[in-house]
Amino acid sequence: MAAQVRLATATDRKELSGPALRTFFRIAALWDLSVQEQMTLLGLTARSTFFKWKKDPNTVLPKDTLERISYVLGVYKALQLLLPDEKAADQWVRRPNAAPLFSGRSALDRMLSGQVADLFVVRQYLDAQRDGWA
Repeated sequence: MAAQVRLATATDRKELSGPALRTFFRIAALWDLSVQEQMTLLGLTARSTFFKWKKDPNTVLPKDTLERISYVLGVYKALQLLLPDEKAADQWVRRPNAAPLFSGRSALDRMLSGQVADLFVVRQYLDAQRDGWA
């Protein structure tokens, strides 16, 4: 019997949004992300929305934004496991990478394409590294 996937309800989103956004902003500080980089990772175009969320992280986020944040959190966690030196782990996202997925660009460059799929593939790449598949 196939497992059933339960979609996030409005209540789930309300409970997850604050912690997710606060954690995202902490990671953004560790990665030294600019406002524009943070907005791109969050899928935002309006600076006013970004600063509203920054001022009040307890807002209820759209599903797409929660998905984007989940990938960023996954990238962060994978890096912490792969690179025990916290500073090296935090700097990894900005370093050029010779892996075919990155073509000499950094993981952050790939994630900043604006597409959710690029956040996903970076996380998938790191999960594969962690599990010994890459």
